[in-house]
Formats: sequence, C-alpha cells, structure tokens
Amino acid sequence: MTTYDATATREGKWWMVSIPAIDGLTQARRLSEATEMAREYIAASQDLPLDDVTVNLSFDPIGKVHNLTERVATIADERARAAELERSASRHARELAHVLSEADVPVRDIGAILHVSHQRAHQLVSSR
Repeated sequence: MTTYDATATREGKWWMVSIPAIDGLTQARRLSEATEMAREYIAASQDLPLDDVTVNLSFDPIGKVHNLTERVATIADERARAAELERSASRHARELAHVLSEADVPVRDIGAILHVSHQRAHQLVSSR
C-alpha cells in the first residue's frame, strides 16, 4: 500500500487536488470525489494498481478558515471520543439495569432511574 499526501484547493466551482510527491494535479467538481480522483491520477501516472494507492487529503485555506485540516481532525477526534463515551455509558446503563432487575425493581422504575423510557429499560434488562 502506497500513501500519498494531497492538498485540495477551492478554485471557483472546482476543487484542484495537488499531489506534490509526483508533481501531479487533478480536479474534482465535488470534494467527495477529490480523494478518488487523486487515487486514480496516482495509479495511472505511477503505473500502480488502484487498490494499492491511498491518499491523505488536506486543505488549503478557504475564505477566512486557515486551519481547516486541523479543525477537521479535531472534530473527528471529538466524535471518536463521544462515541467511546456513549459506548461506556450504554455499558454502565446495561450493568445497572441488570443489577436493579435482579433486585426486583420494576422495569418502569428502572427506566425512571436511568432517565429512559420503560421500553428502553426493558431492552437494557434483556440485553447480555
């Protein structure tokens, strides 16, 4: 697997994608296409199988946003941390629901304790 760095720059209605390692330049109409366009350009110009090419895409400043790449990375990190916290909270809720159920606390009351609906409390109690 070969990884290349590429930089997307907004020019009018297009995204210009620069690949400095091979002095390459391609374009995409939509940002969602930029990475794939860069991969295809690299594969074709370097005679590599497309599946062997990965691209790390960063961004040149857009308007007043000069640290776009860093801000996107921060958001991704925060989302990953939030997902981990959600998994942890769900695990703790399941554990507590089981303990309360074993103590003969009604499902509706377990829901009230956990601030969830009685249907969700039932799911928690029934889960393994």
